[in-house]
Amino acid sequence: MIKLQDLTKQYDKFLAVDHLNLTIETGEFFGLLGPNGAGKTTIVNLLMRFYEVTSGDILIDGVSIQEMKREEVHNLFDMILQDTWLFHGSVRENLVYNKENVTNETLDMVCKAVGLQHFIQTLPNGYDTILDDSINISEGQKQQLTIARAMIKDAPLLILDEATSSVDTRTEIVIQNAMDQLTVGRTSFVIAHRLSTIKNADIILVMNKGDIIEQGTHEQLLAKKGFYAELYNSQFEIVS
Repeated sequence: MIKLQDLTKQYDKFLAVDHLNLTIETGEFFGLLGPNGAGKTTIVNLLMRFYEVTSGDILIDGVSIQEMKREEVHNLFDMILQDTWLFHGSVRENLVYNKENVTNETLDMVCKAVGLQHFIQTLPNGYDTILDDSINISEGQKQQLTIARAMIKDAPLLILDEATSSVDTRTEIVIQNAMDQLTVGRTSFVIAHRLSTIKNADIILVMNKGDIIEQGTHEQLLAKKGFYAELYNSQFEIVS
């Protein structure tokens, strides 16, 4: 369980998060939505202790993150961003990163789950292929690799920050299926630009100027006919 208690973050005179209170149950899928500057990314940075809180606290299973080492906090999270991160090394090294004793069977299972199995089979040396300029990898495949890496790490908490915003609609469907696999059984925070990525969230938080202005499931928010419904309908209206 994660608790945000009277959480406030201020940069000079700019109030990014304003006395936010929220309880996130273990295994829940949270969608975060709002305009630029609403406070979504600030919450993520505070959760990861990239930034320190101005006041208030964040508790993970009853323990303040202020009492944890940053490394301890980081080890609790997987984080997948819009900008993928791969390094010069083999596919295997990019997938397992610093996790030990990962078998080929595990790699096969994970790559199949995220839709990478065919791509791996086409590589000259499979998992031992070095990722360099001679290997043509699409943005979607890079994102699938980072999702597979997160599945192998298997941290209990997950942050997805605009993870599908840099790919086309067809690739988004593949990556969305991979993310659905990734979020099973994990407490997940998904910052979304395309609302299709958070439709199935247990709770969607709509933020503006550091506050939660709407909160509920996709169906509940549509019924309110507020900010979320207006944004959703503008994205999915059929042009006649």
